[in-house]
Formats: sequence, C-alpha cells, structure tokens
Amino acid sequence: MSAQLWRRWITALAVGMVLLFTSSTIALGQDSKPSGTVTIHQVQVAFIGSGTSGGGTLRFRGKNYSFKLGGLGIGGIGVSRIAASGTVYNLNRLQDFNGVYGQARTGWAVGKSGKGEMWLQNASGVYLRLGAQRQGLSLNLGADGMVIQLGS
Repeated sequence: MSAQLWRRWITALAVGMVLLFTSSTIALGQDSKPSGTVTIHQVQVAFIGSGTSGGGTLRFRGKNYSFKLGGLGIGGIGVSRIAASGTVYNLNRLQDFNGVYGQARTGWAVGKSGKGEMWLQNASGVYLRLGAQRQGLSLNLGADGMVIQLGS
C-alpha cells in the first residue's frame, strides 16, 4: 500500500474518531427525515484493530448510485462478510454523500449466522442507520473511520 493511501486511511480513521467522540452518541435529531436508502457489501478483518473494504448502492431521489468504501478502526476480532441495508438521513445534495464517516458498530458472526448494527455519520451531517447480516467468525464492538466515494 502506498504512503499516500496509508495517509488517507489514517486521516479517515482520525476524522471518524473525532466525529464519533465529539458527539456523545450518533443520534438523529427529531427533525431528521429519510432521504434515501443504502445497501452495502463489505469484508471486515479485525484483531483489536480492524480494516474494511467494499462497496454498495445509494438510492436517492429515484436513482441508484454505486460507491466504494474502505476504512480502519478499533475493536473486534475475526473475519466476516457483511451485507447491510438501511436508511439515509439528512442527504440534501448527492455530493454530500461522499466523505469520511465515523462509524460505531456492534455485531457477531458464527458461520452463516450473524447480525449487527452500524451507525455512520459524516461531516456534512449525512447519517446512515444500517442493519447488517454477517457471515464468518467474528465479534465486533468498535468504531471506525470510513471513506465513501461515489462513482465506482
């Protein structure tokens, strides 16, 4: 991995951690309204630290947009494949979906059985609330910085 890519991941992790820990919890305001939906497919490897790579589809204003994602984090152990789907909140402009997200996650996987939840928020105020199905062998309770980029 190139030095530039490592710097990008470290920056994503740092910004993600700041986003997570500066707000006591990632929570929706009472005036938040659904803006769209999202599906994500990713692989997560964790042993105290964690790494994530994958992609997905954003459905916004009647159109589908593909994206790639990747990130680094802390917490958890094991390897799992994750298929997640959920609701996007506070997305007013498509370009606001791009960026560095702070992610809090919980979940488990044993073989083909597993569940989890993920909450992501970026600096533009876009919030994703996802339910996840996991496969593999893992136990997760942690936080990540994740970069999402449309157009892949």
